[in-house]
Amino acid sequence: MREVDLETFAAGLAAGAFVIDVREPDEYVAGHVPGVHSAPLSALGSVLDGLPADRTVYVICASGNRSLWAAEQLATRGVDATSVAGGTTGWARTGRPLVSGAAA
Repeated sequence: MREVDLETFAAGLAAGAFVIDVREPDEYVAGHVPGVHSAPLSALGSVLDGLPADRTVYVICASGNRSLWAAEQLATRGVDATSVAGGTTGWARTGRPLVSGAAA
C-alpha cells in the first residue's frame, strides 16, 4: 500500500489534493487538517461515489494506522488512495494548524 510522509502530503495539500479524514466525527470535530473531508471509517463504503476517479485520494487519521487500512480497502475498489503516515498527530507535531468544527 502506498503511504506518503507529512512533507509530501503538505505539498499535495497545498496543490489542492483531495483528502479524506477517516476518524470518527467527534475526532474530526475536535481538530482536523484544514480543507480535508470527513469520511468516517465506520461509513467508508457510503462515500465511494463521492471520491474523485481522476486523481489520488489522500487518506488521513490520527496516526496512520486506520488510514493505511482504509487506503488499502479503497484501492481494492479501484480508488487511487494513499495513506498519510503520522496522521493528524504528526501534522500537529510539526507545528501545522488543526481546525476545530464540522466544516472542512
